[in-house]
Amino acid sequence: MGLNIREIIPRKELDLETLKNKVICVDAFNALYQFLSSIRQLDGTPLMDDNKEITSHLSGIFYRNMSLLEYGIKLVYVFDGIPPEQKDRTLNNRGENKDIAKEKYERAKLEEDIEGMRKYSSQFISLNKKIIDESKELLDAMGIAVIQAPGEGEAEASYLTRVRQDVFATASQDYDSLLFGAPRLIRNLTLARKRKTISGWIEVKPEIIDLEFILNYLEINLDQLICLGILVGTDYNPKGIPGIGQKKALQIVKRYKQPIFIFESVKEQIESLPRELYFDWKEIFELFHRPNVLNFNLEFPKISEEKIREILVYRHNFSDERVQKQLERFRELNEKNKQKVLDKWF
Repeated sequence: MGLNIREIIPRKELDLETLKNKVICVDAFNALYQFLSSIRQLDGTPLMDDNKEITSHLSGIFYRNMSLLEYGIKLVYVFDGIPPEQKDRTLNNRGENKDIAKEKYERAKLEEDIEGMRKYSSQFISLNKKIIDESKELLDAMGIAVIQAPGEGEAEASYLTRVRQDVFATASQDYDSLLFGAPRLIRNLTLARKRKTISGWIEVKPEIIDLEFILNYLEINLDQLICLGILVGTDYNPKGIPGIGQKKALQIVKRYKQPIFIFESVKEQIESLPRELYFDWKEIFELFHRPNVLNFNLEFPKISEEKIREILVYRHNFSDERVQKQLERFRELNEKNKQKVLDKWF
């Protein structure tokens, strides 16, 4: 789930037009999970080809990213490598939760409970090697840069955004990127523009969060923000400290200021946690400050319409007409943009 500090973080609506020619590093796993969980049929069944292979992720990669490329946005997808040991507990818990969700889905299926099937189906999705490899293949064919991080994708994306002047922002639904020092975080970038809720359809708008602005707004520094995150709960200590929510955590870090004093004030609460929830705050603090990252050269491949059609149409039975229509639209926009550039010289 990642860090949840939504209640105390100011966000600003983002006009995608302002991202033209800007480089955005996307947390790839985060985006793929979005596609797999949201691009489904009414009963929760993912999109599949004639061979019953899941294609929801390919649909998301192609249609949602093509619309972003049409804005002139330069995308870099950053894939996870080996996670730190501290994340094992989180991954194990997620595995258990997926098993429970799968059982509930099968029960709903037997009872022909369409709403239940839809609800639980997205809760036990997982990424396998085939999904990851084919996602990279399609992204490359679309002219989108692909990076294989040594460690966590969001840490790598945040690092590149922080150290490289040619990278504008990190895109992820999780706020953890801020704890890794990403100067700008974009949310809802790869989501559909409309989302169905119990009360009907709502519009989903991209939003941008500026790290320096929120630190000034909250009157804290990055170290204190990391401490706040640990108190509330991160991927390395998912439950945080029970009873300490976002607003209370903010009060604690502002009152005690230094990490050592912040966690000294809650020492008894940490020590009283059951074994499966206990955490060493110093280890987690260090993970956010010194993640396993590298500086990469960013290379954007040329778009290959032939390869896109081979993957989507011939390999996975996508509609050739729809794919061609999308490619033609993209080609026309590119030609218009080139003509605008030429017109400036005359």
